Formats: sequence, structure tokens, C-alpha cells
Amino acid sequence: MQRLILATRNANKVTELRAILAGAGLDVELVGADAYPEVPDVKETGVTFAENALLKAHALAKATGLPAVADDSGLCVDVLGGAPGIFSARWSGRHGDDRANLELLLAQLADVDALHRGAHFACAAALALPDGTERVVEGRLMGSLRHAPEGEGGFGYDPILQPEGETRTCAELTAGEKNAISHRGKAFRALAPIVRELLG
Repeated sequence: MQRLILATRNANKVTELRAILAGAGLDVELVGADAYPEVPDVKETGVTFAENALLKAHALAKATGLPAVADDSGLCVDVLGGAPGIFSARWSGRHGDDRANLELLLAQLADVDALHRGAHFACAAALALPDGTERVVEGRLMGSLRHAPEGEGGFGYDPILQPEGETRTCAELTAGEKNAISHRGKAFRALAPIVRELLG
């Protein structure tokens, strides 16, 4: 079975992507970057989700000699001109502090009326092969932001984004429900046939 490396050390993301790619009928062994502890993390110096995803995928493919997939994703808030965007994971100044990021964002939007709380999750998913071949696709989940977190599932900004047509936040959905509509689910389902085509 072909091994495909996922450029993340986030166990939640590895689990989520295994489910999405298996659901798309992709028969690969998906491992996280933890399987290669000697490979250093890549600085996300791109100015778009696609640039950051490609940076990470190429670095891992080059370091390991194996095909690699990476994603970059975040929350884009309409009234903030698309911010936090690529800075979503470090919006509060501390990378990966979900609670601090969420609390800061809610404070910034405290006086914004429900009519103007439109937002979406965006995801760019990239595949890079050791020979330099690359592909990138994108997915979005449109919705609006709650005034307070709801739900125990998911991670990141899931407790405050209510998808269009839903009465629950992403954090109140089951993993299966979330994967079916999520930005990451859409992007990786679009990437799956490309992976199948390029890996044979």
C-alpha cells in the first residue's frame, strides 16, 4: 500500500483526514509527520492558504522521498476583511492556543450585530511528489459566527461557526456530519482523485 505523509503533527487532523480520504475510496496508508520526527517543521511564510499548504507538502516530500499532502486552513470573517485568515492559529499571538484565539475574536466582534457576522472556513489542500509535481485544491464552509461558543466537538473556531442551513455550530455536529460539509472535507475529497491519478 502506498504511504502518504500528512504534513501535520496534529493528531485530530490526522484522524479527520484518514476518515475523509477513506470515505473518498482512497486506499493509502496515511501517516502524520510524527512518523518522521527528524524532519523539522516548516515555517508558514506564504501569504495565502495555498502557498502555505504547498510549502509544507514540498518540504516533507523532499525530506522523506515520499508523496506528501498538506493543508492550510483558517477562519475568514467578513467584517474583518477576511481576517484572521492565514493567521487563524496564532490570532492571539500564541500559535495553537484555540481558547485564546477564540476569546480574542469574540471580544473583537462583541458589538457586531448578527446580520453582519458572516464568515467562512477556508482550506487549501496540496499534494507534492518528490519529483516536484504539485497540485492544490480549495474548499469552503460558509456560515455565521455565534456570540458565544457552543458544543464540545471539533477544534479551533468550530464552537462559534454555525454553517449555513444549520442550527448547530460545527462543534455540535458529529465527526461524520462535520466531515460531510467542512472546508477540509470538500478540499480533500477534491484532492482524492488527483492523488489516485498521480500515485497510480
